[in-house]
Amino acid sequence: MVIDDERQIRKLLEITLQSNGYAVSEAATSKDGLVAAASQSPDLIILDLGLPDENGHYTLKKLREWCSKPVIILSIQSNEQNIVSALDSGANDYLVKPFRTGELLARIRSALRAVPGEESNPNIRFHAFSIDLATRTVKKNNENIKLTVTQYELLTLFAKNEGKVLTHHYILHQVWGNDYINQVQYLRVFIGQLRKKIENDPNRPEYILTESGVGYRFVSSQN
Repeated sequence: MVIDDERQIRKLLEITLQSNGYAVSEAATSKDGLVAAASQSPDLIILDLGLPDENGHYTLKKLREWCSKPVIILSIQSNEQNIVSALDSGANDYLVKPFRTGELLARIRSALRAVPGEESNPNIRFHAFSIDLATRTVKKNNENIKLTVTQYELLTLFAKNEGKVLTHHYILHQVWGNDYINQVQYLRVFIGQLRKKIENDPNRPEYILTESGVGYRFVSSQN
C-alpha cells in the first residue's frame, strides 16, 4: 500500500511495483490510508510524511497502535531528526526523495523477508552463519565463533530485525538499557568488535551496514 499525496509518485510506484509482481493499493491522505490499511491489511506500507491532512509521524504512530506490518518511509524530509524520529516510532526503513527504484525494491524485499512468528524457530541462518537461540551458540562454516555476551546480544538483535534500520538509541536501549541511550561512541566500539568476528573484511562490512548518522541495518544477503 502506498500512502502519498503526490499523484505522480503514486503512479511511479504503482508501475514499478506492479512490474515486479506486487499488487498495489493507494491513498492520498492520512485518513484514507489508515482506513484502507485497516480494511485491506497490506503486507507492507510505503508512507510519505508530508500528507495534506495529518503529519506522517502521526499516521505512523496510529498505524503502530494495531499494525505490525513493515512500514517504509518515503519522504522529501532528509534531516536526521525526522529520520531518527520515524525509525524510533516504528518505521522499518527510510528513503529520501528523489529515490532510486532499485534501492526501494531492495529495501522492500528486505522488509518482507521478516515473517511474523518466526521467533519460535530456535535457529537463524544467513550465508555461512547459524545462530542457535536455544544454546546461544554461533557458527560460521560449522565452526563455533566465540562471542561475548554483549556481542551475542547485538548479533541476535540484528538478525531478528533483518533488513530494518535500527537507530543508535534503539540498539543501546535494547542491549544496555536506558542509562546508555546516548553512548553512541560506546556502541561503535562494540560494533567494530563484532564486525571483526563475523565479517569477511571488517573494513568493508557485508552484514552490519552503517546508516550514517542514524544507526545500523543488518542484511543477511546482498540485494
